[in-house]
Amino acid sequence: MKKIFLLLIIIKSSVAFAQNISIDRIEDHIEYLASDKLEGRAPGTKGEALAIKYITKKFKKIGLAPAGTDGFQQTFTYRLSANPHDTATVKTGKEMKGTNVAGFLDNGAATTIVIGAHFDHLGNGHHTSALDTTSGIHNGADDNASGTAGVLELANYFAKNDIKENNNFLFLCFSAEEDGLVGSKHFTQMPTISIDKINCMINMDMIGRMDNTAKKLLVYGIGTSPAFNGLFEDADFQYVIDSSGVGPTDHTSFYLKNIPVLSFFTGQHSDYHKMTDDVEKINFEGEKKILEKIVATIQKIDTKGKLAFTPTKQKDTGRSKFKVSMGIMPDYTANVTGLRVDGVTDGKPAQKAGIEAGDIIIEMNGTPIKDVYEYMGMLGKLNKGDEVPVKLKREGVEKIIKVKF
Repeated sequence: MKKIFLLLIIIKSSVAFAQNISIDRIEDHIEYLASDKLEGRAPGTKGEALAIKYITKKFKKIGLAPAGTDGFQQTFTYRLSANPHDTATVKTGKEMKGTNVAGFLDNGAATTIVIGAHFDHLGNGHHTSALDTTSGIHNGADDNASGTAGVLELANYFAKNDIKENNNFLFLCFSAEEDGLVGSKHFTQMPTISIDKINCMINMDMIGRMDNTAKKLLVYGIGTSPAFNGLFEDADFQYVIDSSGVGPTDHTSFYLKNIPVLSFFTGQHSDYHKMTDDVEKINFEGEKKILEKIVATIQKIDTKGKLAFTPTKQKDTGRSKFKVSMGIMPDYTANVTGLRVDGVTDGKPAQKAGIEAGDIIIEMNGTPIKDVYEYMGMLGKLNKGDEVPVKLKREGVEKIIKVKF
């Protein structure tokens, strides 16, 4: 009897272990994907090929079915534009190749939840979005090895939790996000499963740098379905909620196909798009907690049947019209009126004018700035050579600084 009892404990423990979100696995994924060996995972490079091989191997080991156009892979070509965030116009520059990686967990359900993240980054820093003044390997540990690790860990969780959910799962790792959400846009235009059967899309972009004191977690897309109401009212995090389905990452491609979306983000930081975005700065325990929250969120969504889609007001950021760059990194998680500056790039207009990290921009050229969207809208109206007054708060004191673009 004792032997049988011990055997039951061992079996139960092994099942419980399979259900856990593992810090060790998260760390292993990010350490490999953000290693110098992969040279920044730029589309069409040897580094991207190594990342594709790694993700594919993990999907196979987990037991997912291939869901690309060629096994687990979905390869596409595109042309670069001068503005990497311009997804509205036809690309006319250099022809590029990218590859999405897709794995399917079939629960025999009528609907499917997509769980995704982009795995590409800036390569050797020649990308127009790089914020360094010199070239070198941009490992992108937070952006977005952290989100890719999240996809792999959630795939492992749902494939091995011995529960047959009411939805199937499609796990997607996108290429060419940094070139304008190209990989996710390609998937939604050329889906490998019926787009009508997608219940919602869960996205993770930069979820590896949670501050243990503030515990801020930004969630985009809360307004895209009434089913999302009340999902983020617990005290586990200090949530910063954005109702809009449009944002600067891959969930946007799905929202534009009338699919409810949620996207998770721990906030901007001074290493964003720089060579210093390295693995030693990742908060692995914080990412584990975020993934556990995403699991709990998906489990609640899974009970709600086919989700209703709600269009949200699209915020015009003027992204495709930028002629100038101020050289600041906005703090997307700041709970303030205005735009809080999280970092300043050397040699850019903001740094030359004396703007500092921690400043809160409240007005530009006489126009009030209430959030990052109004800031980007204002930026889209400026031309090179313009000099405008910028009103800001620094440690509670208002100042006016002239910025020349």
